[in-house]
Amino acid sequence: MDKIRDETAAARCETVVTGFAPVVGEGARVLVLGSMPGVASLRQVQYYAHPRNAFWPLAARIFGFDPGLAYDERLRALQANGVALWDVLQACERPGSLDADIRGDTLVPNDFQGFLNLHPSIGRICFNGAKAAAMFRRHVLPTLQAPGLDIYELPSTSPAHAAASFEQKLTAWAPALKFSTR
Repeated sequence: MDKIRDETAAARCETVVTGFAPVVGEGARVLVLGSMPGVASLRQVQYYAHPRNAFWPLAARIFGFDPGLAYDERLRALQANGVALWDVLQACERPGSLDADIRGDTLVPNDFQGFLNLHPSIGRICFNGAKAAAMFRRHVLPTLQAPGLDIYELPSTSPAHAAASFEQKLTAWAPALKFSTR
């Protein structure tokens, strides 16, 4: 029985996922929130690292930078355009990369009140997918004191969300992110 418990505990530790620190520059106006980094992102310690994720190609098209730039340069390009990156969750249990596999009883949201207090210029939150938006609305919004925030639920840039084409995603994402350049 103890061996079964030990194996279960070991398997559970392998599925505990911890997110990244926010990427935010001075004067950021838009915060893009995913749910939790996927396996490819966790391995590379980079937001949206999966080669088929459309986030970087979308951001590059919207803001006019090369999506093939080094990661640090892409982050600087976002920051120069007033865009910050983070995730709704600080930690959770999830085997694999799919949002649908996040165990609801293990969610630990990030401290958005503290973050928004430190970055009062943020006026818009853009959710990268429905799961991020749903988790934020359920686990963060009820206690958040941040009146006047614009909230946009955008189609996921994940390769798992193939229902929308790149052009459809671009049409949704462009006006939401352009808020950052006003």
